[in-house]
Amino acid sequence: MASKLTKNRKAVLELLDRDAVHTVEEAIAIAKKTSFVKFDATVEASFFLNVDPRHADQQIRGAMVLPNGTGRSQKVVVITQGAKEQEAKDAGADFVGGKELLEDIQKGWFDFDIIVATPDMMGELGKLGRVLGPKGLMPNPRTGTVTMDVAKAVEEIKKGKVEYRVDKDGNINVIIGKVSFDDKALVENFKAIQDTLLKARPSAVKGAYVKNQVISTTMGPGVKVEISK
Repeated sequence: MASKLTKNRKAVLELLDRDAVHTVEEAIAIAKKTSFVKFDATVEASFFLNVDPRHADQQIRGAMVLPNGTGRSQKVVVITQGAKEQEAKDAGADFVGGKELLEDIQKGWFDFDIIVATPDMMGELGKLGRVLGPKGLMPNPRTGTVTMDVAKAVEEIKKGKVEYRVDKDGNINVIIGKVSFDDKALVENFKAIQDTLLKARPSAVKGAYVKNQVISTTMGPGVKVEISK
């Protein structure tokens, strides 16, 4: 049985022309206006790319620090040993340790958002691949979460680093802030991730690279953003 539209959502949808395409500035203003939840909703950018992730050279993945952060506070676990433990603590990591933390994770502890690890610990972490992989928590050098510079990794995450990864259908979804952000900050964040994805265009892609791009808020409708030629 289909769920009934709430009064607020129905009013929101009446404000939106789903077929209209807007500048990023217009799209952000509309997305914020049509956010009807009672909390500070997350704003997300979604990109549909003309790529085939079955090919290694088209598996677009990486991480970047947004100019204005995400408005989210992320709990960071650093898996390391020796002197790097103190380095991670000084940088603001929420949890730091080695095998003892891995044992906690194995037992079902997941009170964190992201894992940073030094290369020497990846052998142990790899044993938890079946647990961490499906949750998207396995550290990866391409996103800067496998590194000897744990201080830099932790600091960037705390500043608003986001990861992006194309799914099997060619979609990438990235948080760009909160409804409470001013429009300019959200525009800057959107353009930053957009520029990063454009630079990551695989040479094998022919024709249009970005097929569609949309801005939305938590539980809110998607607003189409024009694609620059």
